[in-house]
Amino acid sequence: MTERRDDGLPEDSGQRGRRYVIRGGAVMSMDPNVGDFATADVLVEGDKIVDIRPGIRADGAGVIDARGRIVLPGFVDTHHHLFETAERGFLANGLLLDDHSGSPSAHPNYGEHILQGFARVYRPEDVYINSLFAGLSQLDTGVTTVLDVSQIHHSPEHTDAAIQALVDTGRRSAFGFFEGDGRTGARYPQDAYRIRDRWFSSNDQLVSMVMGGELHLGRQVYTRAWAIARELDLKIAAHSVGSWGMRPVFDDLAQGTAGVEVGPDNLFIHMTGMSDRIWRRVRDAGAQVSLAFPIEMSMRHGTPPILKMQRLGMEPSLSSDVETTMAADPFTLMRSAMTMQRMIVNQMILDQGAPVPPDNWPTPAPGTPEPLTVRDVLRYATVNGAKHLGLDGKTGTLTPGKEADIVLLDATALNVAPLNSVPGAIVSLMDRTNVETVIVAGKVRKWKGRLLDADLPRLRRELETSRDHLFAAMNLRQDLFAWS
Repeated sequence: MTERRDDGLPEDSGQRGRRYVIRGGAVMSMDPNVGDFATADVLVEGDKIVDIRPGIRADGAGVIDARGRIVLPGFVDTHHHLFETAERGFLANGLLLDDHSGSPSAHPNYGEHILQGFARVYRPEDVYINSLFAGLSQLDTGVTTVLDVSQIHHSPEHTDAAIQALVDTGRRSAFGFFEGDGRTGARYPQDAYRIRDRWFSSNDQLVSMVMGGELHLGRQVYTRAWAIARELDLKIAAHSVGSWGMRPVFDDLAQGTAGVEVGPDNLFIHMTGMSDRIWRRVRDAGAQVSLAFPIEMSMRHGTPPILKMQRLGMEPSLSSDVETTMAADPFTLMRSAMTMQRMIVNQMILDQGAPVPPDNWPTPAPGTPEPLTVRDVLRYATVNGAKHLGLDGKTGTLTPGKEADIVLLDATALNVAPLNSVPGAIVSLMDRTNVETVIVAGKVRKWKGRLLDADLPRLRRELETSRDHLFAAMNLRQDLFAWS
């Protein structure tokens, strides 16, 4: 039997026993034990990566022609509020909270208009279409894994709609069971038992579960949430934002007086405005930190604490947070992380000299943080993301034995050619238009620039209908120029 050479869409991809070869691409595995290849092949069988090397022979296998393409692991987003898709761009100028300045940044704002506004009028069907559309949008841009920080659990029906959307999206997802608005019928956090039994009885599925354990909800709530999470062996995620007023309870956590203990099962989001003592406690406990660089810079969470993490020997994962304010693609996240950190470090170094020769280009003083590189932020967006969600045994690198979460990026495109550096091109040049093929657990979900198995015109109409309902329920006039 000979290898098929038609480069058609591999039949029944992801199914047991089905094989195909991704042939002739520039492979960046993100696994130091596998390495990088200017030209190599990736053999996929069923949902697993079987082999990575040049010149793979695979008689009878389908072929994906990857010449001129970069082959790398799917991107991982460790914090995204999928249910807010209908409000995309609504807070283009918005702050996290009202600073009472009366400026366009103060009104509308996230706290008042999203969490205390739009979120309260969501129906289960709104949760479903918003989360599904956001998931497909990110899948289209190469994000094969997400933590859905789902703060919309007003009822079990809202919860089930959020999970069903993740299942129907068909990508790897960690469902974050966070609080709702506390109305009668809401069952956070105790509904975690029902959710686990109904939706997550097996660990061998694309969608897994994470417990939201927000410390600002009060001791009675968060101690119960953390206890349930540890009983059910779930990771615990929580926001940590000093500008929101969360610093005191995190000080209690650092001092051991919060009623819960930090552990390696904790993922803290943002970590802006936190004390050195809190940081040392988080590091020493082996907890993880997700940074949303664009949102933190834009919405006044505080400066993304990347330098603090470098000094402590820690590395973040990357998160998009809210599409109310910023795009949710991995290229925006990686470039924001790199340029923000390098801006601060470069100015720090320049300030060590003087703006006149011969001290206008000083040698960095000992202890100065290293500028981030393109490989650093690629690691944050793949390897670290998978690790922080407890999924590094399945995804995050191209490694034989792991599940085949793979993206192919077009390096022949007008914005990239000629290709001179694989990691440099990905981070510094590419955008979502370069994402040509996306594979999740061996199944091809985007093929040659087109998302498969999704009626996007119909889904867009459903999202617009949801948007219309939400604006009407908020008594807000729809005006394409009013909110920014």
